[in-house]
Amino acid sequence: MIPTRDGSMCHRDNVGDYWRAYIFIEKARTYDVVESTSQAFEAAQAFGRFQKMLSDLPAPRLHDTIPDFHHTPKRFAALVKAIETDPANRARLARSEIDFVLRRESITSTLLDANLPVRVTHNDTKLNNVMLDNATGKGVCVIDLDTVMPGLVLYDFGDMVRTVTSPTKEDEADLSKVTMRFPMFEALLRGYLSAASDFLTESESQFLPFAGKLITFEIGLRFLTDYLLGDVYFKVHREQHNLDRCRTQFKLVESIEQQEDQMNRLLGRVEPTPACV
Repeated sequence: MIPTRDGSMCHRDNVGDYWRAYIFIEKARTYDVVESTSQAFEAAQAFGRFQKMLSDLPAPRLHDTIPDFHHTPKRFAALVKAIETDPANRARLARSEIDFVLRRESITSTLLDANLPVRVTHNDTKLNNVMLDNATGKGVCVIDLDTVMPGLVLYDFGDMVRTVTSPTKEDEADLSKVTMRFPMFEALLRGYLSAASDFLTESESQFLPFAGKLITFEIGLRFLTDYLLGDVYFKVHREQHNLDRCRTQFKLVESIEQQEDQMNRLLGRVEPTPACV
């Protein structure tokens, strides 16, 4: 960031709005949709490098921009409450999706129960939050830092899997198009570990394949909760939009589950020896 004349990292104008300035990054761009495995590799490497640079950030702990953002058990509890109260009378329309979630309650606390280190995480690891060099395609930098806060590195990697591996939009109505493309997952894993393996613990590394399933499940759970509450959080553009979003996420979860053994075998082949355990 570029400091103001008085050395502050932001400027407050006459009406109370805050402004920040950044160095303009030339000859680089972002992509909304991944076009190749090399782009997936570069994006994952950039996010891994971002985490590594902040892995030794001294105290005090960063502010929680959104408290409990990836606290999956609390997200699950919110869904259960929405099912019980059913304020929009929609539970009858989402019975199969509700059953899908309830059958997987056991996975909601897996990462929280693993006693993993809390680090600095980005929390919005979509492809379009990495700038790629126009000429080389290499990752230049990570952008959109509004949700940088304490968390598990697996949240970031899991959201990369969710947003990069499927060839469809997150509200795709044709579920036959939704799948976890294994080559994209492999590119993400190799790219991420190429930058992050120096600071990851063995426990963090072993949960990388699982993280994609959990974060995809969690986002689907949130879409379902909002649908049952009457679309009060996510913006919708059509009837049952949140239900379509939910179904897309759950179809991706199923695809990940079908390939989970293969994902874990890949991890065993490419995972470097961690620097700390």
